[in-house]
Amino acid sequence: MSHIAVERNRRRQMNENLKVLRSLTPALYIKRGDQASIIGGAIDFIRELQQVLESLEARKKRRSTGSGGHGCFSPSPTPSPRSHLVFSASGGSSSAGSSITPSPPVANNNKASSSALLAVKELAACCNSPVADVEARISGANVLLRTLSRRAPGQAARVVAVLEALHLEVLHLNISTMEDTVLHSFVLKIGLECQLSVEDLAYEVQQIFVCCFQEQEQEQPDQLLLQENLMYSAMAI
Repeated sequence: MSHIAVERNRRRQMNENLKVLRSLTPALYIKRGDQASIIGGAIDFIRELQQVLESLEARKKRRSTGSGGHGCFSPSPTPSPRSHLVFSASGGSSSAGSSITPSPPVANNNKASSSALLAVKELAACCNSPVADVEARISGANVLLRTLSRRAPGQAARVVAVLEALHLEVLHLNISTMEDTVLHSFVLKIGLECQLSVEDLAYEVQQIFVCCFQEQEQEQPDQLLLQENLMYSAMAI
C-alpha cells in the first residue's frame, strides 16, 4: 500500500511540474498536452532563448566595434543601406555588398554532402543590420520568421501588414520582450501568389525595421523642438 501511495505522490508531483513548465513555455512550442510535447517544447524554447542571447552578445560586440572600441554606442543606430546589410543562409555573415545568392560550396569529393549543403542554404536565410536581426526559415508548408530588434511603436502591426501584402498569412505570432529588446516569432502560411524566396522575405522584413527607426529618429528632433517651444512659452507667461 505504501508503494502505491509513493507512486501516486510521484505522479501528482510530476503533473504539477508539467503544469508549471507548460505555463512558462509559449503555446507556439507546445503542439499537444502530453508529457513528451511539453518537455520537447520547453527544450526548443530554451534553445531559442540561447540563440537570442548569442545574437544579443554578437550585436553588442558589433556596436562596440563600430563605436571605435570605446564600449559606447548611439541609442538609435543609423540604419545601413542594402549594400551594407549582412546576408547569410546558414547563420554566418558575409562581406558587405555580397550577393544573397548562396555561393557554391568548396569542392568536395562527396557530391551528396555538397547537394545537402545547398539544400540547407535554400531553406533558410538571415538579413542582419545594426537595426534588427531577421531570420526566415522554411518548415514544411510554412515559414518560420524571427526578428530581434529594439522596441519601437507599431513594429508588429507594420510587419503583419507587409506580410499580408506579400501573400503570407500569419498563423501565429509570439512576442517576447527583454528590457528594450523585442523578439517576434511568426509562423506564416505561404499563399499561392507568393513568389518570394526566403532571402527576399528576410530583406523585405529588414526594411520595415529600417523605416521604423528612420521615422523614430526624425520624430525625436521634432519632439525636442516642441518641448523647447513649450518651455519658452511658459517662461514668457
